[in-house]
Amino acid sequence: MIDPRLAGRLAFAHRLPTKEPLPPGRHCLGLFAERDAILVVPESVDPRRPTPLVVLFHGGGGSAEKILPMLEAHAQARGFLLLAPQSMFPTWDLVIGGHGPDRERVDEALAEVSTRYLLDPTHLIFAGHSDGGSYTLSLGLANGHVVTHLLVSSAGFLSVHLQSGVPRIFLSHGIRDEQIPINRSARVHVARLREAGYPVMAVEYDGPHAYSPVIVAQGVDFVLAAA
Repeated sequence: MIDPRLAGRLAFAHRLPTKEPLPPGRHCLGLFAERDAILVVPESVDPRRPTPLVVLFHGGGGSAEKILPMLEAHAQARGFLLLAPQSMFPTWDLVIGGHGPDRERVDEALAEVSTRYLLDPTHLIFAGHSDGGSYTLSLGLANGHVVTHLLVSSAGFLSVHLQSGVPRIFLSHGIRDEQIPINRSARVHVARLREAGYPVMAVEYDGPHAYSPVIVAQGVDFVLAAA
């Protein structure tokens, strides 16, 4: 029997807030001395009402600051909390060798946000690009009992040893991606996911290994749709 933690299972569970909410803006959560998690709080968030949370994972060699522009304007416009954890090393532990400290860091960041805001259990969304997209797929499918939607951009691989729940998936990939060719990644992932019974919206676009703002906007509409 595989250890659920080694398979990426998070300990997070929804709870009632016990701390004061943070004011609108970007906030380092103060959990880690280096590469701390960042939370974006839009002006329109009412901490007394259930609020969607999007957890956004950066690509290899990236950071929270680099990936936040992918969704920050949407968070402000649509009123969802946006959490950007950061890997301990240049990319996520799963890409290097398996679930470990980054899973723990994500768990701590989720727990901290849930102590300050009442989170909407029907819209806990994982999102990411490139290595962050791979991490979104892999960690999200292992935690589908709490993760409701996945917004995946240009993911290279899918590694799941313990499935849970049935999150809805928006998966996009550029057909001119030379770094992660679509035939060896997205098209394979979509076929496997649909065969396993996951609801998947797959979008291919004319672009390289970069997320498309137009396609990201479609993805935001998909993951914020009513349950």
